[in-house]
Amino acid sequence: MQLNCEYLPATEQAQQELVLLHGWGSGPAIWCTLLVSLRPWANVSLVEIPGCAPGAGGGPGDARSLDEVLAGILACSPQRAVFVGWSLGGQLAVEIAARYPARVEAIVTLCSNPCFVQRNDWPGMPATDFTGFSRAFSNDPVAGLRRFDSLQVGGSPRPRQRMRLLQKLGRATATATMQTGLRWLEEFDQRRRLAALSCPQLHMLGQQDGLVPASLEMSLGAILDPASGARVEMLEDCSHVATLDAPERVAGRLAAFLDESGLRREAEAPPELLAKRDIAASFSRAAPVYDSVAQLQRDVGERLLQRLDGLGQKPTRVLDLGCGTGHFHGELQKRFPQAEYWGLDIAAGMVEYARAHHPDGQQWLVGDAEALPLAGASVDLVFSSLAIQWCYRPQLLFAELARVLRPGGCCVFTSLGPDTLGELRAAWAAVDSHQHVNRFLPVAELEAAALRVPGITLSIDTAHFRMEYQRVRDLLTELKTLGAHNMNRDRPGGLTSRRALQGMLQAYEQCREAGLLPATYDVILGTMEK
Repeated sequence: MQLNCEYLPATEQAQQELVLLHGWGSGPAIWCTLLVSLRPWANVSLVEIPGCAPGAGGGPGDARSLDEVLAGILACSPQRAVFVGWSLGGQLAVEIAARYPARVEAIVTLCSNPCFVQRNDWPGMPATDFTGFSRAFSNDPVAGLRRFDSLQVGGSPRPRQRMRLLQKLGRATATATMQTGLRWLEEFDQRRRLAALSCPQLHMLGQQDGLVPASLEMSLGAILDPASGARVEMLEDCSHVATLDAPERVAGRLAAFLDESGLRREAEAPPELLAKRDIAASFSRAAPVYDSVAQLQRDVGERLLQRLDGLGQKPTRVLDLGCGTGHFHGELQKRFPQAEYWGLDIAAGMVEYARAHHPDGQQWLVGDAEALPLAGASVDLVFSSLAIQWCYRPQLLFAELARVLRPGGCCVFTSLGPDTLGELRAAWAAVDSHQHVNRFLPVAELEAAALRVPGITLSIDTAHFRMEYQRVRDLLTELKTLGAHNMNRDRPGGLTSRRALQGMLQAYEQCREAGLLPATYDVILGTMEK
């Protein structure tokens, strides 16, 4: 079973993998208030759970649905992660930890009861109340979900505000398929499973929770062994929707628990080789004259268009990522006349030029490929030619592409590899040790990054494109005109000395063949599928 999942890499230093599982009657958006606190240090997977989320599917009569859903969660999760579950999501986290312990570093539950329906002296919802709610929901799912929302916010310091926020979380209409999740809530009794888990556990309860009674704190404490790393904590002034009542406290307690358990790894931030603002400014300045010298870019783009021939796709929306002047707008519309075309580039000057010269384009947007200003699952096909070489966090790039692509969508792209302009690099190396030529990521680093993003596959080929010049200065002028001159942070400061420049020119002359000087581009051609 393929589940909808968003993978959001850490915006700073990744110290842990978190898989967030929502509860019944909600969806991944319930975690939105926590993300600002979690994403600086965690890679986050947001999973939509069938049978629980409105509109997420899953039939109530499917006896295999729990097994399939658990397998689907694992399929879109990292190989090792901390599973964080709210309400019914906490029970699913326990189930995964019990069945697949090798995949789980720790579990954290929030407002969750391992035995939701009251049994003997175990605190929970009375069985008659649960049966009555389930029957009422079956008769009218929409009214039933509204009733459930009122129960969730009961006890909140600001119930009306929380209710309004719940309604704004973009949920689909409730349907009878959600009976699946209600059945799990009724049948789960995980007390023995919970007591037997060997991984660290943190269970946070809401002091004012109207669905999971606060008395559960003592009952959980009685069955958990503190020596195993299991902890139970109470969140004061929190209702069942503690993620909305106290997001900073929840995120802070989660981070502290992982620190105390030794599960937040130290990570070194990779060096930032390029400043995005420098890239945007350089290409913005180049926009009016870019096409006059962009022969390589046209040749590589034509090769990438050929990669579309075998896809057999009929996309409804195409994103031209790194659209530049919009050169490939016409060809993409010709190939996919039924599709809506969106062009996006980090350089505002390029976007302004494209909009002025291609007024029939539906959308022209300014944005960064590593932080796309697009909704999740909003694009069928991404076409990106010679743009992503300016992205030095490939995991973040691929995760963003996976986020905006619809299931079954793909991205075809070209990028530049580390051997690009090897002749120029070698000529400069003959005269000094400075970095004069832009550095680009190797194939192995792109492939390793893609493996860390769940739910995607990446295939890559490489090719060499050779340009020829009468003089080295012609190449240097072309690079400057394109806006693709040396933008490394460790480039030499000030003007290059005449002696060094002459030495480089003489060294490059050793490459002359048949009266011409070659400039070789190491081109990576890739297809990423979701």
